[in-house]
Amino acid sequence: MNSDPTKPRDDAPEIGEAHPEVEHFDAAISHVDESYAAGKMAASAAKGILYSIIETLGTLVGDPDLPSHARSGYEGLLETARELRGKIEH
Repeated sequence: MNSDPTKPRDDAPEIGEAHPEVEHFDAAISHVDESYAAGKMAASAAKGILYSIIETLGTLVGDPDLPSHARSGYEGLLETARELRGKIEH
C-alpha cells in the first residue's frame, strides 16, 4: 500500500478489471424483487440480501480508484436497492 495519497494504491485493480460487473448486481436486485413479489422469498430474507448488496455497492461507490463511469452505474443500482428495501419494509 502506498502512503502517498496522490498515487494509486499498489493493490488497486487496473481500470476495467477486478470490479464486479454492474449486470451481476442488477440481476441480483431483480431476482430479489421478483422472488419477493411472487411470494417465493420471505421479507426478512429479501431484506438481508438487499442489506448485503447495499453494503457492497456502498463500498464500491466509496472506492477512490473507481472510474467515474463505473461509479455512476453502481450509484444507480445502490439507489434501486434502497428503494426496493423501502418497498419491502412498508
